[in-house]
Amino acid sequence: MAKPPASPVAPRSGPVTIADVAVAAGVSKQTVSNVMNYPEKVRPETRERVQRVVTDLGFQPNRVARALRSSSAGMIACRIEPVSSHSLAHLHDRFLHALAEAGQAAGRHLMLFAVDDAESEAATCVRLVRSGSVEGVVLYNLSPEDPRPVVLQSAGVPFVCFGRFSDSADATGWVDVDNAAGIAAVVEHLAACGHRRIGFLGFPDGHRVGDDRANGWVTAMDRHGLLAGSQRLDVRGEDTWVSGAGMARSLLDRADAPTALVAASDTLAAGALQAFRDLGLVPGQDVALVGYDDTPSAEVLDLSSVRQPIPEIGRRIVEALLGPDGSTLPVAALLAPELVVRGSSRPRA
Repeated sequence: MAKPPASPVAPRSGPVTIADVAVAAGVSKQTVSNVMNYPEKVRPETRERVQRVVTDLGFQPNRVARALRSSSAGMIACRIEPVSSHSLAHLHDRFLHALAEAGQAAGRHLMLFAVDDAESEAATCVRLVRSGSVEGVVLYNLSPEDPRPVVLQSAGVPFVCFGRFSDSADATGWVDVDNAAGIAAVVEHLAACGHRRIGFLGFPDGHRVGDDRANGWVTAMDRHGLLAGSQRLDVRGEDTWVSGAGMARSLLDRADAPTALVAASDTLAAGALQAFRDLGLVPGQDVALVGYDDTPSAEVLDLSSVRQPIPEIGRRIVEALLGPDGSTLPVAALLAPELVVRGSSRPRA
């Protein structure tokens, strides 16, 4: 139910604080701050009520305090992931860039920090928000039973995740990509090109993203009646190009080798390309290959790959984190990826 317009308040002696305005207007201090600094975030009727109280009380915001708030609370935080020398780790960089652009559009800056593990990350996020250094945080690369969301929820820290952190249908606070649909689109493409023995290079079991992508392969292969004839063509390993090369070689050395490979990442696909070179095979002619993430390297390598809508993900996360009334919106968005076809998976003659 909407709150009634605030009654006129007589000016008072002594300095008026933002808390005084909040009490008189019947809103939170954060809402008053938003009216002062980011009025577009506040509903028109609430904004007008606060502005009337500001006028009635003669509130004069402390310019120094506002400047300090603009350099601290006008920020969102995200951890920088460690980079492996055996990985094409461009996706995280693109995600951070998308967050920074979306934050800038909303009048916020992105604070980056580095820690060693999830426990330290959660503690840092709590400290940053409680100290007023940031308004909220973004979590990346979540795993099953990830401890970070639970810690932040308990501490009352505003956060939004890139990736689902719970299997509950009621869980909110995340934006994710439909990884199963992305891999299924790859299998559809390869089957349409005439391939019947389609191998899969995936992550170890228990990795949420990897499991979703593996399930996409199984579902699509079964839909085309290809699963029974592709037994033991599903191999798993760490997300490094060395692992990708070894897994691809183990499949291609078989007498009944697959004619196409689906890799759960461009890093694994890059390793598969190395195996192709070692065996004298031409991508797209002798064996088709498709990766996932559409990193810049994919275009250079003429590698077909699945592109995630990273700019849209960044925008959705920032919009949810910085709701119109200063609170986090209950977002639960599953976005569709796009298959980009290049020479590594051209149709077979």
